[in-house]
Amino acid sequence: MENVIEIRGISKEFKEFSFDRIDLQIKQGYTTGLIGANGSGKTTLIKLMMNLLQPDKGDISIFGLDYATHEKAIKDRIGFVYDSNIFYESLNLKDISKIIAPSYKHWDSKQFKAYVDQFELPLKKPIKHFSKGMQMKASIAMALSHHAEFIIMDEPTAGLDPTFRRDLLDIFQDVMVNENRSILFSTHTTSDLERFADYIILIDQGEILLHKRMDELQEKYALVKGNSDLLDRDTEAHFINIERTQGGFQALTIDKKQVHQTFGDYIVTERASLDDIMFHMKAAHRQQRNETRS
Repeated sequence: MENVIEIRGISKEFKEFSFDRIDLQIKQGYTTGLIGANGSGKTTLIKLMMNLLQPDKGDISIFGLDYATHEKAIKDRIGFVYDSNIFYESLNLKDISKIIAPSYKHWDSKQFKAYVDQFELPLKKPIKHFSKGMQMKASIAMALSHHAEFIIMDEPTAGLDPTFRRDLLDIFQDVMVNENRSILFSTHTTSDLERFADYIILIDQGEILLHKRMDELQEKYALVKGNSDLLDRDTEAHFINIERTQGGFQALTIDKKQVHQTFGDYIVTERASLDDIMFHMKAAHRQQRNETRS
């Protein structure tokens, strides 16, 4: 099985945006980052993947199975890490694990205890007294303790301090190195993904703007800076989007070689971060939508 998820032609109408005949494949055995601004459709897309929402048209298969006839089998193989506490606040981890364990065919009590020890979580302390970071660690321990093959994480590092975020990312990396798992990591904090993501999906207003390997993005995309007098109708064609400043510009290109041939030493090029790519591609997408509507 090459793809852990296959989305074929799904459409779903919402007040803020809509998915219109979306096709998407997420490869098995890799970490895929799902990025986009708040409200871009990331969480909604995850809800469709989890069968918490159903598309108006199209279909979704996970592990080659469909939800209509295999929902329990699919969810038994998925671990979900939420961006906030979803457990009974008055219960402790020991009690919660007893409630959750029967729901999973491959629940591993020894594995759960190992993660609780590794994350230094108190078993008998009510969840309501856990910090944000402790809640995230508890959610991760639950997700990994039934040997889930596919881990879905929706903004797992939101609200965490940089040091703790780094610790969590190290945990995710260890999971990928030591286990044959796939991860979908949704976030608007793109720096979290630059360390360990294999693929990047960029979504904006319900549209998939980008789905590429991280190494391809790092190799081909570049941020270009120069004086505004270098720009005209022909030279602007080299850029995905241009941000003009007083007397200068910065722009995103996908063809560094051609840009250097055109502008020579009159420009400066830098590696484009995921933030740069997201900013410029979102701006270009929204400008194009506005022009189409007008």
